[in-house]
Amino acid sequence: MPRIKIVHQNPNPSTEFFIRPFWAEARAAVDYYRFDELPAPSELSGAVVVFVRYVPPAWKAVLKRHPAQQVVFFMDDDLFDWRAFQGMPWHYQRKLFGLAWRHQRWLREIGAELWVSSLWLADKYASWNPEILEPGNPHGAAAEFSDPAIKTIFYHGSASHRGELEWLMPVVEQVLAARADVCFEVIGDRKVRDRFAHLHGVHVVHPMSWPAYKAFIQRPGRTIGLAPLRDTTFNAARAPTKFYDITAAGAVGLYADTPVYRRLVAHGKNGLLLPMDSPQVWVEAALDLLDDREKRKALVCHEIHETR
Repeated sequence: MPRIKIVHQNPNPSTEFFIRPFWAEARAAVDYYRFDELPAPSELSGAVVVFVRYVPPAWKAVLKRHPAQQVVFFMDDDLFDWRAFQGMPWHYQRKLFGLAWRHQRWLREIGAELWVSSLWLADKYASWNPEILEPGNPHGAAAEFSDPAIKTIFYHGSASHRGELEWLMPVVEQVLAARADVCFEVIGDRKVRDRFAHLHGVHVVHPMSWPAYKAFIQRPGRTIGLAPLRDTTFNAARAPTKFYDITAAGAVGLYADTPVYRRLVAHGKNGLLLPMDSPQVWVEAALDLLDDREKRKALVCHEIHETR
């Protein structure tokens, strides 16, 4: 089997959820490179180079001079359609355009394979005959059920999820108003902190690296994880990886009832699937779980079983 060269910006969720499990199952010899780390030209002969989401210019230049046996591009978002970027923060759009979108012609010219994270992406780019990768659990053993005195509800989204965070605002407001024993944890910058400044019991955590987040999510004490997903073109391509994050925290998940989460979540068994057209349903579901310890425990136990 050829040597595998994985190229990613830094250790990241896309590599951990999809690429690492795939090659571990294949029992392949794998080397991992950041953008600024380049192999000797002789190492590329007969190698398979896998770009995770992005094509760094330095690697593209090297491969033009010293072709690999095979090049693969993996994406877990719709990175080849600029229309899908609309509504994202401008700096994020610029990154997607510069490191992914503009390289697709070159990837086709060299006969690169396309690997994707969802059937939706596979259908959209069917002419490329892509391979679909299933997500794996990067967190190891899930946290056991706990029932702390202060219940933590959390939403851990990135800058590309600002719309979901805004959608959650009335949910968070009503749950915090109804219960004195609940706090809300969210990852975000100063804009997020300012948005929630009017609420007591909100803990805004600064964005962190993926390795730091893996340690952070497994700290005990969280109760309910929120995973809304608005109906947008960009979101249609997503994978249900938040299921593994919520499970790692030992929490019960409330998930948007979309094809994305139906892929892993069975309603009432290992989480709850809720409609996005009614924030009030999310409020009621959260309050019901907070009131029902045994229901929470049963759902967490099923979650743990699903990830082992």
